[in-house]
This record gives sequence, C-alpha cells and structure tokens, in this order.
Amino acid sequence: MKFQRSGYLAGIALTATLALAACGSDNNDGGTGSTGASAAPGSCGTGSLTAQGSTAQKNAMDEWIKNYQAQCSGAKVDYQGTGSGAGVQAFISGTADFAGSDSAIKEDDLTKASAKCGSGPAINLPMVVGPIAVVYNVDGADNLQLDASTIAKIFSGKITKWNDPAIAALNSGAKLPSTAIQAVHRSDESGTTDNFTKYLSKAAEADWTFSNAKAWKAPGGTGAKGSDGIASLVKSTPGTISYVELSFAENSDLKKAKIKNGAGEFTELTGDSAGKTIEGAKVTGTGNDLTLSIDYNTSTAGAYPIVLVTYEIACEKGSPKAADIKAFLNYTSSTGGQSALGDLGYAPLPESVRAKVATSVAAIS
Repeated sequence: MKFQRSGYLAGIALTATLALAACGSDNNDGGTGSTGASAAPGSCGTGSLTAQGSTAQKNAMDEWIKNYQAQCSGAKVDYQGTGSGAGVQAFISGTADFAGSDSAIKEDDLTKASAKCGSGPAINLPMVVGPIAVVYNVDGADNLQLDASTIAKIFSGKITKWNDPAIAALNSGAKLPSTAIQAVHRSDESGTTDNFTKYLSKAAEADWTFSNAKAWKAPGGTGAKGSDGIASLVKSTPGTISYVELSFAENSDLKKAKIKNGAGEFTELTGDSAGKTIEGAKVTGTGNDLTLSIDYNTSTAGAYPIVLVTYEIACEKGSPKAADIKAFLNYTSSTGGQSALGDLGYAPLPESVRAKVATSVAAIS
C-alpha cells in the first residue's frame, strides 16, 4: 500500500501538484519522475556542495537533489549515504559541507564541529521524519496489534511462539499459529536500531534492559545487513518479525503491526500518525539549534510512537559555502520540499516544526 496522501500532516500546505514516480529504496537511482516542488524564485545556489551521512535519509536526499538541481541549473549537491557517524566525522574534518545524522550531534563532537565552523556554532536541523514499521510474516495475523512490552519481550527472547498468551491477549479472534518467532535485527550498526531500541528503553523500561545503541545488544535473534536485507529476509521467511523504515516495508509489501501508544490506542502507521508524535517533541537545543526530544510514550490521540528524525548538521555561521548550504536547506525545509517526501515512505515535518527549521535555516550566514 502506498504512503497515504490523506495522512499528510495537518497544517502543511502543498505548493505544487506532485507526480513523482520515484520509489524509496537503498538502490534508488533517482527515477524519472517529475521535478516535484520548485525551489523558491531567487533562492538557488550557484556552487557545489558535498555532504554525507545518514542512510535513512538517503532516498529523501536523492529526491531533493534531483528536484533542486532541475530548478537551479548552476547548483550541484552530492550526498553519500555513508552512515551517521561517518558523516559527522567528515563534517568535523572539513570534507563534508554539511552532514546527515539519525541523531543530534553529541556534545564532544559538537565542540569539534563548532570549532571547525569558526565564527558560529554547528547546529542540528531536524529535516526528515522516518517512521519505523514493525514488520512480520505470519499467517493468521493480518492486522497484528502489539504494545511496547510485548515487542520488548519478543526481541529479547522472552516470548518465543506466535500464539503466546501475551500476543493473543492483544489480538482477540486472531488465529495465531504455534510457529516459533524468529526475531530479526540489523547486523550492522544502524541509526534505525538506535531509535528502535530507544523506543523500547523508554516505552518498555521494565522489559527492555539493553538501553539503546546503533549496534544490537540483545541476545539471540537473527541478524541481517541493511534495511534491504531486513525486508528481504522477512519477506521470504515465515515466522519472522523485525523493524525497518516505512519505505522498505511498503516496497516489499510487508505486513505492519499497529502499535499501542500512551493513550491506549493501537495506531496504524501513516504520515499523519507519525507526524503527531514529532509534533509533540520538545526542542532541547538553544538558539537556532533544534535538537528534539521525542516522547515515545506519547498520549496524543492517533499518534504512532516509533519514529526517528534525521538531522542536517551545518554551521550557523562561518562556512565558506554558507550561501549554497542555506539555499539548498531552504528548499528541503520548505512546504514544497517536505511535500515531496510522502511518496518515498517518509512523513513531512509537522508545520509547527517545519516553520522553526525554516527560521533556523534563514539564520545561516
């Protein structure tokens, strides 16, 4: 099922009619779709930018770059999905003009990055909302419902059968088989793993004792490399359950569980439901830094609680390419830029967050 346009976040005004043909995947080559939403007149950069980092936002970046360069003939942006950690280090070393990261830059790296900027601090700009789907392959559970405690017990090996009483209690009437559960996790270090385990550590504290990290820490289970590896293994193997970005779940036509939020609702993953969780996030950064603290126990009605936000890390002041960085990020943070993400399995930023990001981008000099 394609990402629901009706799920676009309240308050986001579409500035163009979209006819995008590109579909998100690790192997996205940019496709042949329309150029999507336009950059604002007079806002085009004229130079070249080099950036790298988060693979979770790579498909969004590919689409943005395609659209931006089509509208801005003098601009060139090269973004490589090398991973969040590599992106941050490239930014600190000066080989990347800005970096993409699945989490805000840590304090020690922030000091180094700000020193690289010179006249201004490095700032975190939330730019891409990547909902994380809990995907599964089991007969008799087309509309599986799960809560944080049960998910934690499954991935820590405490629940091992699909007809376990804990799962059955959440799915009245479902014909759950006695099949063994095969929990699948990322074998490589991943921001998706970091955010998924952050959700478990916050929403199921009593049942998840492994904290959160990019590397999988819980015992047992089966590892698969990359989001495409996760999707492929779940698609081909009955009895499996895993976590993966929405675009990969949809591209592989995987079943997605409804997740219980802090309001007691079992919520389907849509752009609207993921956006409601981000809309309730608190800004913990200062000035133009927009580091967000996400409430994984959100009691907002209709909110889907398992989400990640990927950031662009840039110099607020001092970069010799400030004008070009500002022009490109002005496009990505615009309503048009954000609306281009829906067909790729992302959720646009809620308008309340998008407006703050656009203001921070405007301060880059």
